[in-house]
Amino acid sequence: MENRIAKIRAAMEEYFGDDRRRIGHALKVADFAEKILRHETGDRELVLAAAFLHDIGIHEAERKHGSTAGELQEIEGPPIARRILSSLGYEKAFVEEVCEIITSHHSPGEVDTHNFRVIWDADWLVNIPDELDMTDKEKLRKTIGKVFMTATGRRLAEDAYLASLPAE
Repeated sequence: MENRIAKIRAAMEEYFGDDRRRIGHALKVADFAEKILRHETGDRELVLAAAFLHDIGIHEAERKHGSTAGELQEIEGPPIARRILSSLGYEKAFVEEVCEIITSHHSPGEVDTHNFRVIWDADWLVNIPDELDMTDKEKLRKTIGKVFMTATGRRLAEDAYLASLPAE
């Protein structure tokens, strides 16, 4: 399995080429996904595939639509992920679940699986500093309580982002 996961990572890195920012983001999401999976239910190989490929549509969204908006990534990402995973010999059910996660990774609701929740939380753990006001501890606490779908993701967010803020 480790070899298969390494091949997905390599395919993602090859696809993004010299875009170190996107590669770095995917690697951070995968790292947080691994941490969450130590305490939560999920299919490790599938979760890591989704972590590496969740933003794979960003370049195509930018090329076709002039935007990297999340909803456009959700449209453009699955065909690319499908090609990558199929070329690596993954079965249709595996490929389709990864693509379902990619299709909803910015807009939850339609997909509600353990695997999705791990990716959702891992992506949020990486994005919090870019998405939220890090100086408003109370608002940050409320948002963390509201957006995280796993207890482990919530705990990691609280430990990483609330513990570092000065007491009110």
